[in-house]
Amino acid sequence: MKPYLTHVDAATLAAHLDAPDWLVIDVRHQLADPEYGERAYAAAHVPGARFLHCDRDLSGMVSGGNGRHPLPDPAVFAARMAGLGLAPTTQVVVYDDAQGMIAGRLWWLLRWLGHEAVALLDGGWAAWLAAGGQIAAGAADAPAAGTKTPQPASTVAVPRPGLTVDADFVQKNLSTVNMCLVDARSPDRYRGENETIDPVGGHIPGARNRFFKDNLLPDGRFKPAAVLRAEWLSLLAGAAPEQVVHQCGSGVSACLNLVAMEIAGLPGARLYPGSWSEWCADPARPLAR
Repeated sequence: MKPYLTHVDAATLAAHLDAPDWLVIDVRHQLADPEYGERAYAAAHVPGARFLHCDRDLSGMVSGGNGRHPLPDPAVFAARMAGLGLAPTTQVVVYDDAQGMIAGRLWWLLRWLGHEAVALLDGGWAAWLAAGGQIAAGAADAPAAGTKTPQPASTVAVPRPGLTVDADFVQKNLSTVNMCLVDARSPDRYRGENETIDPVGGHIPGARNRFFKDNLLPDGRFKPAAVLRAEWLSLLAGAAPEQVVHQCGSGVSACLNLVAMEIAGLPGARLYPGSWSEWCADPARPLAR
């Protein structure tokens, strides 16, 4: 069967809940309430789903100058995924209840390690409930009865080259044609208004704004591929996908823009993981409002 590489609907997931080579992962999370996801998972989740935490599992150690959600250590992340049973033939499906903001991060991380068969549940947790999907309960460290017991597998811990850029690259290319920077934050935060998460408001000079939620329909599902392609081509205004660098506040929601470009048939963009939270930590770096 052809793998799902970007998104999958609730009906397809429901038909594969018992498939041994499908791995479902719940990554619900709220920035202002880090324990929210575990509570939500314990109350109700897709049967058989495992839970990963945005701060502990999908991010690395914070130093104060490397952003709020630096990338995890590849070996540590690979071992965590192997412990869930991830194998080269595994189809991963990931969901959240935040319009894909967190799910996109896991999608990108797995591709970073070379695992292509990963898809977002289109519409997330809300779509699963709307479709009448089955529900299980139980704490993240004590899966409910009937949950598949994963068999440890080996996962390669060597990130694919060329998928990220650092702050030095961004700074050197602020005024060149080598980079088309896209900021995934909400328009007000992009403008430097209503900044309640990072200590400094504004955006990296030259960045274009594409709020990650603009890739979605009102019900939280992705817009059709043709619509996404037209909108992205308009935003990029002639820039090639390979020139695009995505960023947001901390390298999390920007990943949904990467998913959207893949759906639109525009692969090849990169991620600036440190994003605004790393950029604004150095007062010597320029900013715009």
